[in-house]
Amino acid sequence: MTQINHTASAPTGTGSRSTFWLGLAIVVGVVVLVLLGFFAAPEDDEQGDAVRMIFVHVPSALLTYVAFFVTALGSLMWIWKRSVWWDITAHAAAEIGVIFCALTLFTGSVWGRPTWNTYWDWGDVRLVTTLILFLIMIGYLSIRSTGGDEGATSTRAAIVGLVAAVNLPIVNRSVEWWFDRTLHQKSSLTDGNLEDMTLFTLVVGIAVWAGFFLWAMIHRFRIAWLERELRVGDLTEAIAERRAEALQDESTQL
Repeated sequence: MTQINHTASAPTGTGSRSTFWLGLAIVVGVVVLVLLGFFAAPEDDEQGDAVRMIFVHVPSALLTYVAFFVTALGSLMWIWKRSVWWDITAHAAAEIGVIFCALTLFTGSVWGRPTWNTYWDWGDVRLVTTLILFLIMIGYLSIRSTGGDEGATSTRAAIVGLVAAVNLPIVNRSVEWWFDRTLHQKSSLTDGNLEDMTLFTLVVGIAVWAGFFLWAMIHRFRIAWLERELRVGDLTEAIAERRAEALQDESTQL
């Protein structure tokens, strides 16, 4: 019986020279961010040390938008072109985006306690719409984990990913659209109230988080691609073995 080797030329890991140096740069960036955040950036006149949450909260929120936008784009490309590459990209971005969104909700709540005197306010539109976005994407990942026909699963998940995209501008503009129903301040990057070193540290934080997002996307995509190749390889091998058995049965009967 002929054995089909699908793993002979397959990579043995998801790392590469570029991802190694990118990962190293992220580690250095985190150290620099911690030093800037705790020792260089000044306290806020009103919020005190609580303002330092901005260096985690704002980048997390921005990368949540980016990740779920990539998921929506990948979902659209799957529905339109049946692109496996985009389907895997959408799934990878959704997993990372859920982590960023959870971090956004957590840091926002922690930051809200000394600032608003409450961890959570159900009347705040920004908080509620962000939570809805998080739950929609949890549903996206749940659909992905159901198994069954991969094409049908990808299509169902893609529809949810596009529904989530509708919520993105609502979350982003909620403070401006419902300013009388939110405790949340307007964009820290555009309100012009940040001091020079605070603004610089925030930009560094955004760059570090963006680097991590790229690094995580590369590794998660490669893992998903290898998993798919393994599934396809196993199926191809099983079909080949079954055909070989059928031919052997026919020759025996003759």
